[in-house]
Amino acid sequence: MERIRSFKDLIVWQKAHKLFIDVIKIVELFPKTQATKVVIDQLLRSCGSISANIAEGFGRRQGKEYIHYLIVARGSTTETLNWLIKSRDVGWINKEEYTLLESTIEEIMKMLNKMIGQKMSF
Repeated sequence: MERIRSFKDLIVWQKAHKLFIDVIKIVELFPKTQATKVVIDQLLRSCGSISANIAEGFGRRQGKEYIHYLIVARGSTTETLNWLIKSRDVGWINKEEYTLLESTIEEIMKMLNKMIGQKMSF
């Protein structure tokens, strides 16, 4: 097993980063309205916060503090799913795209839950 030297080595961070890139590509295709501007802003903030909090927690490398940032990342993951559901339900994201994003979110949630449960420290 390779030693984790950077947050970039964490599979959960890699998945969260890819999710952010995928979401950026999708929101670029949303209609250009006032409503979509609000949703896009919230969606990108919550989605970007997932990997950002994983990275920030890793950088602090403190047991309780690291767990705190993982919990915040988990909350951002749930918020991202919320905004994706809204986007799907108004027709801005098709069912296939939504299903792929939801699957990635479920993977990230499972990984975060496992890390929080193990109370990882580096």
